[in-house]
Amino acid sequence: MIIGSNLLFFENLPSTNTYASDLLKNTNLQEGTIIYTNYQPEGRGYSGTKWESEDGKNLLISILLFPSFINPEDQFSISMTISLGICDFLMRDIPDCFIKWPNDIYVNNDKIAGILIESSVLNNQIEFTIAGIGLNINQENFKSNAPNPVSLSLLTGKSYDLPDCMNQLLTDLDKRYKQLIAGNSVQIKKEYVSKLYRLKEWCRFKDLKEIFTGRILTVGEYGRLKIENQNGEISEFSFKEIEFIL
Repeated sequence: MIIGSNLLFFENLPSTNTYASDLLKNTNLQEGTIIYTNYQPEGRGYSGTKWESEDGKNLLISILLFPSFINPEDQFSISMTISLGICDFLMRDIPDCFIKWPNDIYVNNDKIAGILIESSVLNNQIEFTIAGIGLNINQENFKSNAPNPVSLSLLTGKSYDLPDCMNQLLTDLDKRYKQLIAGNSVQIKKEYVSKLYRLKEWCRFKDLKEIFTGRILTVGEYGRLKIENQNGEISEFSFKEIEFIL
């Protein structure tokens, strides 16, 4: 086992990703080390967003990886791999889930998990990657202004044992990471694209210039989202260049 080979638990941390990054500066950690906590008041998402999580209700983890076998320009494959591992875990209890490009896991139109991938690149090689995951398990009330949070418990009406969930999630993530190590990136991308939220559905989007109607076709190089507009024109968008108008 790689992911989950070393577990470091803390009752509370401001942010598991921040702690993992700071720890790496002074400590040699093995690949697959997990830093997890019951509560992180400063949990981070992309673009400076916050991740709300009630104390002791959800999974809040950061995974340390050393994916030097991946070229820096292909590092989005790590995000795809982590996303699929979370979906594998969830689909034991729910019929289906989707990946809202690039980093959120959705059930129907509600967000159940967020992923924050942070990598250090040195001399054109990935030095390390920290994959932060916030996965809502038992939380039933959300107080922040996030528009559409949901948890596994709200979806199924069940209460879950967090250590059991943690062990199963790490097993699923480990299987997916070994798939990436084995060179199966084409299969990973194929599965990732097949699970994209609103794939090939006509939706409204907002780019840096306008609001338009388009449909997601696939993910291109560097993880860019390919969208076709109603005139048949295909454009690629990087993160922060496009958003759904729900």
